[in-house]
Amino acid sequence: MTPSPPALLIAGHGTRDEAGAEAFRAFVRELGDRHPELPVAGGFIELSPPPLGDAVSDLVARGVRRFAAVPLMLVSAGHAKGDIPAALAREKERHPGITYTYGRPLGPHPSLLRVLERRLDEALGTADDRADVTVLLVGRGSTDPDANAEVHKAARLLWEGRGYAGVETAFVSLAAPDVPGGLDRCARLGARRIVVLPYFLFTGILPDRVRRQTEEWAAAHPETEVRSADVIGPEPELLDLVWERYEEAVRGDLRMNCDSCVYRIALPGFEDKVGLPQQPHFHPDDDGHHHGHGHHHGGHAHAH
Repeated sequence: MTPSPPALLIAGHGTRDEAGAEAFRAFVRELGDRHPELPVAGGFIELSPPPLGDAVSDLVARGVRRFAAVPLMLVSAGHAKGDIPAALAREKERHPGITYTYGRPLGPHPSLLRVLERRLDEALGTADDRADVTVLLVGRGSTDPDANAEVHKAARLLWEGRGYAGVETAFVSLAAPDVPGGLDRCARLGARRIVVLPYFLFTGILPDRVRRQTEEWAAAHPETEVRSADVIGPEPELLDLVWERYEEAVRGDLRMNCDSCVYRIALPGFEDKVGLPQQPHFHPDDDGHHHGHGHHHGGHAHAH
């Protein structure tokens, strides 16, 4: 008799923006509709219901003893490296007998780059010439340099072969340059047409802040054409990618890059983070996380 496949648990960041939280919940429901052959549940690390622990309890109540957890996150920052593994370890103590595997974050991935390109096309409209367009890709921002570097990698991959004048990078919190600083850099490089592209999965407080700061900068620089693109959203490519990450986790085919992780490698300025114990961490809000974020993460347990 063939054993039933492991259930799928989606781990989200959480937001105080109800539309963004509902977008996540609807995404989880859509995954469940796509894959009726296995239980699917989703929960948040913070800020939004349901909590990740409730999602695990829901699976256990449905008879699940094995599941694969996929972080619905673009980069492997503190949540993916520390908070989710710690939360899952805690749930294993609460529910003796369950086993799980942990997948890797989503980006950068060619299918996501295709969605980002589509968002740029939507923002630019019918204009055919991309040679004078500079893109500013705006990530969440982290105290983890490896996570910030992943956004730069996505920017470079987005630039390759697509004909844009350039793709620059900025962050909305915790890392430099911020959105106005990134737009200033684009202008100093000679940009006359800029599209600000949020590197976020769903709507929320931080993507709204990106758009607001973009509009404020554009009003102060009327000589430069500035447009705002939309977030990635619950596109079919995203649904397919989460399923791909699930299958990787089930097979044990996890190809995470740990070469520049501050919890394994003593990077300059981050030496104190190497080998820190794994502890769950919760943010009080979405507003910048100014409270020593990185000091609560460690153990680099994402592959365990």
